[in-house]
Amino acid sequence: MPRVHGSRRVVEDFRYLADRIADEIAAGRLRPGQRLLPQRTFARRRGIAASTAGRVYAELVRRGLVVGEVGRGSFVRAATGPEAAGRALTEASAAGRSVNLELNYPSAAGQSEILAPALASLLRPDALTEALRPAAATGHAAARDAVAALLGTGAWRPDPAGILFTGNARQAIAATLASVVRPGGRVGVEPLTYPLVKEMAARLGITLVPLAADDGGLCPRSVAAAHRTAPLSALYVQPTLHNPTSVTMGAERRGQLATVVQELGLPVVEDRIWSFLHQGPEPPLAALAPALTHVVDGLSKRVAPGLTVGFAVVPPDRAEAVASAIRSGGWSAGAFALEAAVRWLGDGTVARLVAAKRADAARRQRLVAEELAGFTVRSDPQAYFAWWELPARWRADTFTAAAAARGIAVTPGTAFRVDPNRTPDAVRLGLASVSEPELVEALRALAGVVGGARPKGDVRAG
Repeated sequence: MPRVHGSRRVVEDFRYLADRIADEIAAGRLRPGQRLLPQRTFARRRGIAASTAGRVYAELVRRGLVVGEVGRGSFVRAATGPEAAGRALTEASAAGRSVNLELNYPSAAGQSEILAPALASLLRPDALTEALRPAAATGHAAARDAVAALLGTGAWRPDPAGILFTGNARQAIAATLASVVRPGGRVGVEPLTYPLVKEMAARLGITLVPLAADDGGLCPRSVAAAHRTAPLSALYVQPTLHNPTSVTMGAERRGQLATVVQELGLPVVEDRIWSFLHQGPEPPLAALAPALTHVVDGLSKRVAPGLTVGFAVVPPDRAEAVASAIRSGGWSAGAFALEAAVRWLGDGTVARLVAAKRADAARRQRLVAEELAGFTVRSDPQAYFAWWELPARWRADTFTAAAAARGIAVTPGTAFRVDPNRTPDAVRLGLASVSEPELVEALRALAGVVGGARPKGDVRAG
């Protein structure tokens, strides 16, 4: 393309060139993980100024097609997200190979047979008529009592009057955030956080503020420091089996965090969705700062993702505000699912499934320790996921692309980052959604993707 002067034509040129590269990516001629030409080489071959080449590459980054870092080059980005992962797995399935370590839905052996008996009484016409009526955010007394018993620990038993119900745990998070943070508000989060919370924040007009964390979890001093810089509206935290790192905050750190939020009067959204796997003594934050802490949890991981209920346990003076958010967001639980949950909780079905899934998670973690021994993997023996910090020569996006080429879907670390300037060269491995033989095969294949001699060190407990 000839070089043309004039600001308007320069703008057209860089966008035209970005469109051509985007077409190459869409057609598959530039593959995920493939390195683009250095910008100066690209400029020389195209007969354009180096500054124009820089604008082309910046435009590709803006569109989410390319990732790049100083000193490492620019690479075609690995496709991420449910739709992209689905496309990759569809292509792999057509070739006779696909293992999804991005999805993470635990399922116990014989789960359907375990769940079915409790539903028999629900299918009687009289019971079914009631179960098909609309459900209120407050549910009913039997449901609140059953959930209070489920969530209670040695140090904490929630007040049934403060328990509200949503369609799933994600909706419980969204409703709670919407009730405590106004549009434009700032919410402190761990530097790596649940990806859907980032989407929720964008829809609610909330700014997420990444705080400091270490091997012990969120650092309480960073909460106070961020609040001094510009007031925070709330804190969203996963103190037990943090997703994706598996870190569980110790009792001392929880006490320090509770002290800070009480001094600041800062509402807390405590995500305990994976906590059912953990059998440690650490108390929920709700036991330490009950007037400020909103607990979110649900049945999708304990029971099954297709018929589930979410819970929000809130301070008594906030029940109406959160219930109002549930109603306005259309996030109420289905009455049929709520009635099924009450039966499963009451007859011990949920407890049986939880015990089975704890044992299953422990087995799968042993497989990770065996197959990825020598790599830097952060995990917890009780978790259903592992955080693999890749060897120095690997980027998360290029590794994800290389894994997808072998029919294995993993989640790149970039999906969890809050600070766009931070690029964790790590991937999360979801261990729950495939059979154990498939998991072993996938872990061996991923170790082969990395290739070469394994670095010194062991799989680390988070």
